[in-house]
Amino acid sequence: MQLEKFSYDNRIPKMFAIATIFWGAVGMLVGVLAAFQLAFPVLNFGLSFTTFGRVRPVHTNAVIFAFVGNGIFTAVYYSLPRLLKTSMWSNKLSKIHFWGWQLIILVGAITLLMGYTSSKEYAELEWPLDIAIAVIWVIFGINMFGTILTRRERYLYVAIWFFIGSWVTVAMLHIVNSFELPVSFFKSYSWYAGVQDALVQWWYGHNAVAFFLTTPYLGLMYYFLPKAANRPIYSYRLSIVHFWSLIFLYIWAGPHHLLYTALPDWAQSLGTAFSIMLLLPSWGGMLNGLFTLRGAWDKVREDPVLKFFVVAVTCYGMSTFEGPMLSLKNVNAISHYSDWTIAHVHVGALGWNGFLTFGMLYWLIPKLFKTKLYSKKLASTHFWIGTLGIVLYAIPLYWAAFRSYFMMKAFTPAGQLQYQFIDVVQSIVPFYVLRAIGGTIYLTGVLVMVYNLIKTAKQGEFVATEEAEAPALEKNYKSPVGSFWHAVIERKPIMLLTLSLIVVGIGGLVEMIPTFLVKENVPTITSVKPYTPLELQGRDIYIREGCSNCHSQMIRPFRYEVARYGEYSKAGEFVYDHPFLWGSKRTGPDLAREGGKNADSWHFNHMLEPTSMSPGSIMPAYPWLFENEVDLATTNSKIYAMRKMGVPYANGYESQANKDLQEQAHQIAANLKKDKIQVDSKKEIIALIAYLQRLGKDIKTGESLKSTTENN
Repeated sequence: MQLEKFSYDNRIPKMFAIATIFWGAVGMLVGVLAAFQLAFPVLNFGLSFTTFGRVRPVHTNAVIFAFVGNGIFTAVYYSLPRLLKTSMWSNKLSKIHFWGWQLIILVGAITLLMGYTSSKEYAELEWPLDIAIAVIWVIFGINMFGTILTRRERYLYVAIWFFIGSWVTVAMLHIVNSFELPVSFFKSYSWYAGVQDALVQWWYGHNAVAFFLTTPYLGLMYYFLPKAANRPIYSYRLSIVHFWSLIFLYIWAGPHHLLYTALPDWAQSLGTAFSIMLLLPSWGGMLNGLFTLRGAWDKVREDPVLKFFVVAVTCYGMSTFEGPMLSLKNVNAISHYSDWTIAHVHVGALGWNGFLTFGMLYWLIPKLFKTKLYSKKLASTHFWIGTLGIVLYAIPLYWAAFRSYFMMKAFTPAGQLQYQFIDVVQSIVPFYVLRAIGGTIYLTGVLVMVYNLIKTAKQGEFVATEEAEAPALEKNYKSPVGSFWHAVIERKPIMLLTLSLIVVGIGGLVEMIPTFLVKENVPTITSVKPYTPLELQGRDIYIREGCSNCHSQMIRPFRYEVARYGEYSKAGEFVYDHPFLWGSKRTGPDLAREGGKNADSWHFNHMLEPTSMSPGSIMPAYPWLFENEVDLATTNSKIYAMRKMGVPYANGYESQANKDLQEQAHQIAANLKKDKIQVDSKKEIIALIAYLQRLGKDIKTGESLKSTTENN
């Protein structure tokens, strides 16, 4: 049989590997800053672009899309050609993908620090960048499938299944969740409102973890772990069960992020049920990885690459056990809005994604530079430093979560809440310090790796291309009689792509169609009215400053929450909220019923110097709100956009919106003047006060349960 000559281009994997290392260090450094800001508010530096509310999404996006994203692309561009015995389909598309992705990351970080954000978890980037992400993702997909279709290997290895399933699902998730109506070049409103927006967001948010942080990294595991161990994967049939059951079940689990909220109970229960079922395929994948190392444990003790892989797969197992447990309502009642969720996420991010990436880099860089790793001792040192960092990061947060839960729900014998919210915050600050130290230790390990890999590269010589040869793919091929049924799918990539899309699409459709089409699932409340123009501007300022990173607007039906914050939240309260702002973490108190609880002057002083009104607060000050003026030129376009999405502003209201805005602003300024506070009514602080004072005022206790089918 005649052999065809071709080559593997190592330049693109090298570029993505360097980007992985660089953005990993940057993203983790920003994360350490954010962690210390929670313990020491002075580290917010009094600047708008360095506050926790803006820094935190930069950290999450940098770690997820820059560090992990580039790690995925490193793995794909290295493994895919070798598994398929061909060159990448288009070198030009590879370069466009690389530079386009890095540009998105850079512009994304800058815009988030500037306050341009949609506020939606893991999807904060605004609409121009959403479009850019979709374009680059499609370019990546074209290149990947072009390579698959020009392959010289008949069957697709399991790692490629996970790459294909990840690509098609991330494309679907990103497009659906990013439906938004632009207001200006870097401002938009989510097309969905309230409960519907929450469901779509966590359908996306949970599955961004599933299909960006998990399934492509399982593809990475299935390629690099057997390579490093020099052993075949433990079970081919287990990998089939792992792949199809995982992608089918994962997509249903999003509602477990919304337990005890205003989301309909049936959707919550559905999310819980499928989350529990996820345990089986997740652990099947973990065991498939670990059992691959059977008989190679002596090598594991000596090889730092395998050490990283073993702990990574173990952390995957731990996280995928904990996740289903957190979806149980009785457990979620404790964990949600607490630091438990933060600990859970970081065991996966630091252990699974971080350690698997480090193991890949320690194995890959010597291969690319045709040399040995500079220092196995340094790599092992990194392993132990990183492990210590994970432990010191996670344990204090688990402790803080339980401590805060028991304090929050404590009542005196007289039936009064025993602790104020600020008491709870102050009690867990020491745990925030320990968490920040753990993150710093983990980052130190990364810097050790950077040094080790630079020295490795310098002692070797980069191999830009590797020559190879293989026979051409046989045409009119027929599977041997008696071959396993799945072999048919493995040699038909378009069938695999289509089936993957169908499998992941079922869960989303079943959950979303009733929520969007059945009115009874989101009953309206007649007393709930649209925001005034000033309140709408204030809401956008609240979003810009990242306030929803620390404050929730969702009171759950627990005695201690109702006693602390007010009546529990109803679905009909949020029908005009584009986007929803229910929050994921309570570093500050819930604000769903904040309106009227405090005077305008209290909010004014609280934003100027939080500790003046709440001694011991860890919230940063916002002095620029007292200097910046509301941009009245944007009011008309915002009102117009809201009306296009069904908010019942009268036709032509744009012409008088700014007049109403100014009248309400003058009234708030007059209220402040009574408390001897002189402030220009055009300042942003006035708009923010208007929004905060509106929250929860549309319904009255006892009347909120009265709903109507009237289409507001």
